[in-house]
Amino acid sequence: MSYRIIGDSCCDLTEKYKKDPHFRLVPLTLQVDDTYIRDDETFDQAHFLQLVRESKAVQKSACPSPEDFMAVYEGEEDMVFVVTLSQHLSGTYNSAVLAVNLYHEEHPESPKKIHVFSSDSACCGEALIAFKIQELAEAGASFEEIVEKVSDFRDHMNTYFVLETLDFLRKNGRLTGIAAILASALNIKPVMGADHGVIIKLDQARGITKALNKLCDTVVQDTISKGINTKEKILGIVHCNCPERAKSVMENICSRLSFKDVYVAPAAGVSSLYAGDGGIVIAL
Repeated sequence: MSYRIIGDSCCDLTEKYKKDPHFRLVPLTLQVDDTYIRDDETFDQAHFLQLVRESKAVQKSACPSPEDFMAVYEGEEDMVFVVTLSQHLSGTYNSAVLAVNLYHEEHPESPKKIHVFSSDSACCGEALIAFKIQELAEAGASFEEIVEKVSDFRDHMNTYFVLETLDFLRKNGRLTGIAAILASALNIKPVMGADHGVIIKLDQARGITKALNKLCDTVVQDTISKGINTKEKILGIVHCNCPERAKSVMENICSRLSFKDVYVAPAAGVSSLYAGDGGIVIAL
């Protein structure tokens, strides 16, 4: 059966996947003061980060409309799979689900099957789910099999990250339930993770170098303790304007664990907004 995989623009893909006709991305819109930026192929990360540095206001993002999603549901494909930011971080999931209902109302005779996955993650987490969908679709799995197996894959996926600053997440209420972290005064950098899409603190260290080492240690120890067979896994890493940092993290982890593949991608707009300059996100 023919298929299409749709991600929101927080699904950070390499150029190889952007050129794959099976993949489509629906952009969010970013706001810095009075400047609105569409998170598509025109996104200029250097310009965006400069605007953020100069702004004293809280930066915002706006999810795509249901109409935006409906437009990419159209087509000849029998199966459409949508992967969005965690529903705990963005309204994108709800917009995509509403679009499914509207699409079926407007096309009551259409046999097209559509399913929306909340990634319970972001950036590389979304991408790994998209890759899993493609793997199963190319192997000839049915729509129902893909939904079941990808849901299980998502539920067992792990996300980790270290950011230079938590200001955006804090100001936008994304750290609800986490005790205050004295990051600025003591240069404490927390190692964070996700529990079914909700951000949690896993550890912390003083300074970014120690925090990144602890991030790598956490990934390795967590993976071993859970008995995960990494030889069947893809290691996903997304970085915001710090390719050398991402390379160092990759080499640290890969020196201790073996993976089926490793995927490293630069952050696009939404990921740059969430992670901030120098942020590293890992999923596997």
